[in-house]
Amino acid sequence: MAPRRSHPFAATLAMLLVAGTASATQQPSADFDAHVNQAMHDAGVPGLSIAVVQDGKVVMARGYGVRKLGSPEKVDADTIFPTGSTGKAITAAALAVLVDEGKIRWDDKVIDHIPWFRMYDPWVTNEMTVRDLLVHRSGLGLGAGDLMFVPSSSRSRADTVRALRYIKPATSFRSGYAYDNVLYSVAGQLIEEVTGQTWEQFVKERVLKPAGMASSVTEQSARFANPNRAWPHARTGGRVRGMGDQHVLDERKTLGDNGAPAGGLSSSANDLSHWMQVQLGHGTWTNDAGKQVKVFSEDASQQMWTPVVVMPTPKWPGKLAEAAPKFSSYALGWNVRDYRGERVIEHGGAIFGVYTYIALFPDRNFGVAFQMNSEDVQVMRGLALELIDQYLGAPKTDWISAFNGFLDARMQGGIAALDAAAKDAPKAMGKPTLPMSSYAGRYADPWYGPIAITDEKGALRVDFLQNPGLTGHLEHVHYDTFRTVWDNPDYEQAYMTFGLDPQGRIDQVTMQAISPIADFSWDFQDLLFKPVQAK
Repeated sequence: MAPRRSHPFAATLAMLLVAGTASATQQPSADFDAHVNQAMHDAGVPGLSIAVVQDGKVVMARGYGVRKLGSPEKVDADTIFPTGSTGKAITAAALAVLVDEGKIRWDDKVIDHIPWFRMYDPWVTNEMTVRDLLVHRSGLGLGAGDLMFVPSSSRSRADTVRALRYIKPATSFRSGYAYDNVLYSVAGQLIEEVTGQTWEQFVKERVLKPAGMASSVTEQSARFANPNRAWPHARTGGRVRGMGDQHVLDERKTLGDNGAPAGGLSSSANDLSHWMQVQLGHGTWTNDAGKQVKVFSEDASQQMWTPVVVMPTPKWPGKLAEAAPKFSSYALGWNVRDYRGERVIEHGGAIFGVYTYIALFPDRNFGVAFQMNSEDVQVMRGLALELIDQYLGAPKTDWISAFNGFLDARMQGGIAALDAAAKDAPKAMGKPTLPMSSYAGRYADPWYGPIAITDEKGALRVDFLQNPGLTGHLEHVHYDTFRTVWDNPDYEQAYMTFGLDPQGRIDQVTMQAISPIADFSWDFQDLLFKPVQAK
C-alpha cells in the first residue's frame, strides 16, 4: 500500500541528516504518546500499536486505543493484528531456512520442486525460479488472481496454484514490475512440497518460534480464537471507500487461508519488535534470556535485502515530495528504497480494515513497526514518518496533514470520475435484450471457477461459489449490463455485462469494478465467464 514517490534532495539537507546520525539508543519524544492519541482521535482511528528497536534493543512496544469500536478492551503490546503483505518477508525467511539447509536454492526452477506447476506460457513454466516467485516480475498483471482468496475462499492452496495456468500474462516474463499475491501462495505450496509440512506449520516451527514471536499465528482460526485481537474497521458508507462513518467489518471476510503466505500472518507489537531484531541482526537476535538465536544465515539476509526489480518512482504532490525516494526496488519480500538519503528496507501490508507498516534502517540499526485496525492510512504512515524523522534528526514535518491532502484529492478524483461516467451514460435506460430468466445459469472463468446466477421471480441473484459470502442481487443498468449489489455492503460493487452471440444467446460475461479507486485485489476486469452447459 505504500505510495511510490520521486524527488531530488538538496545537498544541505543531506549534510544535515548525516550530521544528525544518532550514536546512542533514543526514546521517542516526551509528547509522542499525546500526539499519537490526538491524531487517532482527530481521524477516528480505533486502535494502533507501535514497536521501535535500536541497537538490538526494544525501545518501545505499546498499544493505543481499542481493539473494536463499541468495546472497552484496549490495544496492548500483545494484541495481534493481521499483518497483510508485510508477512511476505516471513515467507521469504521460511524459504531462506530451506536454502540454508541445502534443500532448495534461490534460483532452482519451481517445476523441479512442484512438478505439476504450470503458468500460462510453457516457456515461463520451465524458467520460473524460486526467486521469481518473490519479486513481482512474472508478467502477471497487478493483483492478478486475487479473487481466488479475496475476500474469502473455499479453495485449497494447491487448487489455487493449479489455476495459475489459466491466467493470461499482461507483459512478457521478467520485463518489469507488477505486484502480485498469488505467486506467494505458490511459494507456500513449494514449502509444503519440499518439507511435507504446510506453510502454516513450517513457519510456526522454523521462523516464529526461534524468532520469539510467541503470540503470532499463521492460521486465521487461531487468530479468531485469541481474545486479544484487533478487529478490522473501514469507512464504506460514501460514494467511494474511505468516506463515511467508521464501522466494524466482518473479520472472517478479509482473506482466504489459501492466500496466507502472501498476507495471512497475524502478529503483535512485541512480536514485531523481535522480528525487527532478527532482521537487523542479519538473521540472529538475542532473546530475553540473553542467548543468541539464529533464525537464518547472514548470507540469506543479504540475499533477501538485495534489490532484484526496479520499481517505478512517480512524482508525489506538494509536501509529500520531500519524502520521495531517489530509487525504489523490490528484493525478496522487501522494498529497498531510500528516505532522506538513508537506505530503508520496508514493506506495507493491508487486508480489508487493517494496515501494517515496517521500516528498517540498517545503517542506523533501528526499525519501526506500526499496526492499525482501520484504513486511515494517512495516520499510520504520517506517524511513522514523524517518528522516523525524530531518529534521523530531520526537520519536524506534519506528515499526517501531507497524507491527508493527498488522500482527499484521490477520493475527490474518484468521485469526479464517477460523476463523469454518469454524465456520459445514456439518458434513457435501454431494456434487457432477453427475458430475465435467460440470464440465469452457471458460468465459469478458467482461473476463477464457477458462479451461479439465479432468477428469483424476475430478480437476478449472483453467487461467487468459491468465495463464501460474495453474493448479491443484480440491478439492471442499461441493455445487458447490470450492477452487483452485494449482500455485504463493504464489498466493491461491479458492473456485469452479458455478451450475446449472433443467435442472441449469452456467450460470455465480463465484469468491471465501478469505483475508479477500488483496491486492485478486486480484479473483476480479469474475469471472462462462459456458460457452463448442463450435463
